[in-house]
Amino acid sequence: MNQDQVSGKTDQVTGKIKQKTGEVVGNQKMANRGVADQAKGAAKETWGNAKDAAHDSAKRHEHEAEERANEARDRTSDKIQNIKDRANEKIDEHSDRERERTRRSA
Repeated sequence: MNQDQVSGKTDQVTGKIKQKTGEVVGNQKMANRGVADQAKGAAKETWGNAKDAAHDSAKRHEHEAEERANEARDRTSDKIQNIKDRANEKIDEHSDRERERTRRSA
């Protein structure tokens, strides 16, 4: 919960108290200010909710981007290892053929 959400809830509660007090004592101006405070509080709370949602979304996108980067790095590393293994196999095959030729000619 962020500061805007807390402040918004506080304004709404304060507004509700003003509204009810104004209605009880017959002070329409106070009752109207209470309703206005409730509206202001609802707007602040909604703004806080939007900020939280944006922050959560940004964190989720950051995490997803990090996962994609890790996967790409792993795939690249695997490909490099595969290429290295195939090259070493070819080198070993060539060395075996050379040893065989040397053995036959001796």
